[in-house]
Amino acid sequence: MLSRLFKAGEKVLSNLVNKKDFHMASSNTENPPKVQELYELCKSTFTGKAPSPGSTPVQKLCYLLGLNFRARCGELVVKDSVSPGDVGLEEEAQDDDRGYGVSGVSRVNRVGRWAQPITFLDIHECDTFTMCVFCFPTSSVIPLHDHPEMTVFSKILYGSLHVKAYDWVEPPCIITHDKSQARLAKLVTDKVITPQSELPVLYPKTGGNLHCFTALTPCAVLDILTPPYNESAGRSCSYYMDYPFSTFALEEGVKSVEGKEDEYAWLVQIDTPDELHMRPGSYTGPTIQV
Repeated sequence: MLSRLFKAGEKVLSNLVNKKDFHMASSNTENPPKVQELYELCKSTFTGKAPSPGSTPVQKLCYLLGLNFRARCGELVVKDSVSPGDVGLEEEAQDDDRGYGVSGVSRVNRVGRWAQPITFLDIHECDTFTMCVFCFPTSSVIPLHDHPEMTVFSKILYGSLHVKAYDWVEPPCIITHDKSQARLAKLVTDKVITPQSELPVLYPKTGGNLHCFTALTPCAVLDILTPPYNESAGRSCSYYMDYPFSTFALEEGVKSVEGKEDEYAWLVQIDTPDELHMRPGSYTGPTIQV
């Protein structure tokens, strides 16, 4: 009797294991890698023009990236967020003590403090969108730059990153100083972000279309840009230096700014900084099925 019970139990356990294995195999078949889901959504929705703020494609992509948040017990919780492993990365150790902190970053030397290059990983690029990852060593910087007529979705995967972002003041307010033109912009973001932070989508005229990144720890950022940079289409990347509002006087007849003056800055276009070190890397995440 005990022998028959043991054999019966063994058969039931075997069936359960087989069903579990089958379920796991089915789940793996049914659920594509998250990066593939991102690609499919981008491919089916982006047309080569910047999407409208709040549109359905924007909401879907934000949800898939984990940029939509819900409150629970007074904390912000990311729901189903993209992780470093989804793009073939491992989170780097954050005990690097070479960081300067935001207070140690001066406007003049924010680019060339360390020669460690930023690694650029190209996941996918086509005529309508680009998917890529930037891996930052501590204290590395991507200087203030723009995204003309583009929409940008950014998701920090690990680490801490200081973001400073502006939008142009409209109508344009431009002054000439020492044969250079300075254009007025309004500060949108000036804060440190982590994977749990909410980062707004950048649109052509809102959300902080001009931004600067400074790595406070080793960190990685997943970017989706639509449409991508294209110099022949008028979407080339320009770099800027920002100056406090008080640096230049408003020209006669120009209306004063609304709000506090420290919410504004003059941006002067500069050449691509020689100190910007960026190198291509090899993407090792799941292969996208195009």
